[in-house]
Amino acid sequence: MLLALCFSADAQQSAKVPRIGYLTGATPDGQSARIEAFRQGLRELGYVEGKNIVIEYRYAELKPDRLPAFAAELVRLKVDVIVTSAGGSTRVAKEATNTIPIVMAQDNDPVANGFVASLARPGGNVTGLATLAPEISGKQVELLKEIVSRLSRVAVLGTSTQPGTAQRLRETERAAGAFGVKHQFLDILGPEDIETAFRAASKGRADTLLLLASPVLTSQRTQIVDLAVKSRLPAIYNAPEFVEAGGLMSYGVNLTDLFRRAATYVDKILKGAKPADLPVEQPTKFELIINLKAAKQIGLTIPPNVLVRADKVIR
Repeated sequence: MLLALCFSADAQQSAKVPRIGYLTGATPDGQSARIEAFRQGLRELGYVEGKNIVIEYRYAELKPDRLPAFAAELVRLKVDVIVTSAGGSTRVAKEATNTIPIVMAQDNDPVANGFVASLARPGGNVTGLATLAPEISGKQVELLKEIVSRLSRVAVLGTSTQPGTAQRLRETERAAGAFGVKHQFLDILGPEDIETAFRAASKGRADTLLLLASPVLTSQRTQIVDLAVKSRLPAIYNAPEFVEAGGLMSYGVNLTDLFRRAATYVDKILKGAKPADLPVEQPTKFELIINLKAAKQIGLTIPPNVLVRADKVIR
């Protein structure tokens, strides 16, 4: 009988289901496509949520001050890995633990942000994927210049407290300067700032709109897209969710691909790899998506030479 109990205990221990913590400052709606991509990546590797893996989701819902408590909770639960959705949640997770592995699904510059020692040798308990691609801002301004030939002013919407905004803004400034375009940065710290920003863009006589990555903007994408149409402002967004919500176009790193690839890091760590030894990957897929319905709404014709370069066209 005692021997049978020992075998039973051993079997239970060996059948321990891995537990992943998912930490984000965004809302469930704002993360839905990316989380599904992450789940897909897990399924491709043989992990089925609720069967042989458990995911503990923690959404701060645009209230960053809630992140530390959520990170501490995941540490108390002794999750095997913490997956973070952006720089803000990565910083909080890193402050909460130096032992539990942390996988960044995306970060604009993990070395500059102090998350890893280097991309090739992270050196600590953090690894994952970077969105480090300075050429994106230049390409976004170039695309705006191509669809609005007389472009002279661009309003740039972003969140100053979001890690990476300052760097992206500098890149945008350089790109705008190279094309002889003036820029106006409008800081969106919360949903209440959005309408004010659009009024400021109108007052500043902006010809176009460019959005930097921000959980606040992503979660309020429907309102932003509607205001852009109402203001008749051609806009370029950083993520396809905006175009799917009726926005004009997006160009940037294929974020859903990064979240899908984050699953490979989780798999390697669960199989014994140490984050310190797993190099941080840089993006390899970029995508341009254009919404011709949105273009028609604001009376804009997208030039054929731009359309032919699109990865996806919504008609």
